[in-house]
Amino acid sequence: MNARYHVLTRTALLLALTLLFQSLRLVIPLPVFMSTLLIGTLVNACLLIAAEAIGVRAALAISIMAPIVAYMQQLLPLPVFIVPVLAGNAAYVLLFLAVFRWRRWLAVITAGVGKMVILYSCFAWMLTWLAVPAPIASGLLFVMSWPQLVTSICGGFLAGIVVRRIGSRIE
Repeated sequence: MNARYHVLTRTALLLALTLLFQSLRLVIPLPVFMSTLLIGTLVNACLLIAAEAIGVRAALAISIMAPIVAYMQQLLPLPVFIVPVLAGNAAYVLLFLAVFRWRRWLAVITAGVGKMVILYSCFAWMLTWLAVPAPIASGLLFVMSWPQLVTSICGGFLAGIVVRRIGSRIE
């Protein structure tokens, strides 16, 4: 089978897994904090598995689709919030790939910090301009702060385990 079809198939599979993991909060009644940690870890793992095992284009495609579907699932309260989540996911993938050639753990930490900074900064800036009720705004800012770093690092650890099991990049 052509390598192009392998890339397309693996990308579709990881996108489906990402969206499935993202949808877990709709069917599994977990406290918000626990679902953020579990689902964030799984989604971040899918992003890095795609980046490492398929390539940057696949990972960026998943980075774009995940927040769009999250908005459609009413997990993001406003459509304007798609952009910073997309930017945070894309930065996570790009920073990981940029630093990965030196050390995996350094790439995971760098990407996680970058994602957290972008998400928190964008949401803090946007919430100064948008009329979002204070409890929702503070909850959004909390979720976009250190929990993003935790889920990014845990997702990177999980991705490393999975990639070692499935093999590396498609030739």
